[in-house]
Amino acid sequence: MEWSETIRTAIAALNARRMRSLLTMLGILIGISAVMLTVGLGQGAQQQITAQINSLGSNMIIVSPSQTTSSGGFRGGGGAATTLTTQDAAMLADAEVAPDIAAVAPTSSTSGSLQSSSTTWTSTVVGTVPDWQTVRARTVGSGRFFSQAEVDSAASVAVIGSETATELFTTGSPVGRTFSINGQSFTVIGVLESAGSSVSSNDDDTVVVPLTTYASRLSSSSAANAVSTIYLSGKDADSLSAAYQQVKTALLASHQVTSTDADFSVSTQASLVETATSITGVLTLLLGGIAAISLLVGGIGVMNIMLVSVSERVREIGLRKALGATPAVIRRQFLVEAAILGMLGGLVGIILGFTGAAILTPLIGMTVSISIPATVLALVVSVGIGLVAGVYPATRAAKLAPIDALRSE
Repeated sequence: MEWSETIRTAIAALNARRMRSLLTMLGILIGISAVMLTVGLGQGAQQQITAQINSLGSNMIIVSPSQTTSSGGFRGGGGAATTLTTQDAAMLADAEVAPDIAAVAPTSSTSGSLQSSSTTWTSTVVGTVPDWQTVRARTVGSGRFFSQAEVDSAASVAVIGSETATELFTTGSPVGRTFSINGQSFTVIGVLESAGSSVSSNDDDTVVVPLTTYASRLSSSSAANAVSTIYLSGKDADSLSAAYQQVKTALLASHQVTSTDADFSVSTQASLVETATSITGVLTLLLGGIAAISLLVGGIGVMNIMLVSVSERVREIGLRKALGATPAVIRRQFLVEAAILGMLGGLVGIILGFTGAAILTPLIGMTVSISIPATVLALVVSVGIGLVAGVYPATRAAKLAPIDALRSE
């Protein structure tokens, strides 16, 4: 029997039992679409987190306080004590100390109560220097950013986020208008362009003021030169690793500590992305494994329908063998039927997966990323499941003796 004839016969056999074939494909199509959507959700989450980390700044290195031990032997958690100063930032800005660092931005932040002439609002207040704009890759939509001269003079000026501007000033341009932070008066000199939410905060709801102004008028710390975080930007992506080592070595020497008892921690975008990727990867693998169980159920369904088909077509098998069909031809017939069930279930499952991704993306506010290679692999897997599930029924059919099959009722 030619392959074309085998395929035609297989389609006719499945069409004759249409409802049973549809129910058999149901398990495979649900499994394929479930795997596609769960893996797509994981990849979408990974891409979103990576984009949020990259939006923090260009080639950024973050130095933050780490665990410290007091004289009484008590250990504080990461960031529990202020161990970073403006002197640390000035040292790291020295090209002889860290030649691969392009910009340094020491920062301190707190939650501030804002008040304008018409409303009140609570926002994150950040004290920093002009290089913050470069390190954090932020641009000013209207007005300007404050200058180094305004930092040196501790000027009462502020650059606000787009959401903060909307909440504080409902009409007109915010630039040039005044508002208060915890009772202290400030003048708006610029409004930042929207950057969206980062991994830890809403970057559009923020107020940025000169670091010296923050220290003298808004800070609750007793140390005037203390900062909560130092953001640094490497010259380029290739030199980021070298810049990381330079920052860590310089701070270890400056703080007179070793790596085991360091009172600070250094992280890069690469390490943040790697951590996020590992977490989302494990979750994707777990969810994909759970969804893959339905594929196994679908394979069992294919095996079941093929076994039933063999039982119902005993006389047909016997007649074919009596007319000269070899066991290989009989085996091929049933394997082709199983493969067609798997392929059709896979195709419908892929269509359902793409449809589900298109529906879920606007509903959950996150892109469900369906990759073409994964889709092709899903189709191959579905056909493979059909073939594997059809091996035993096909072998059983091929082994039927013609005389026993013909006299079977």
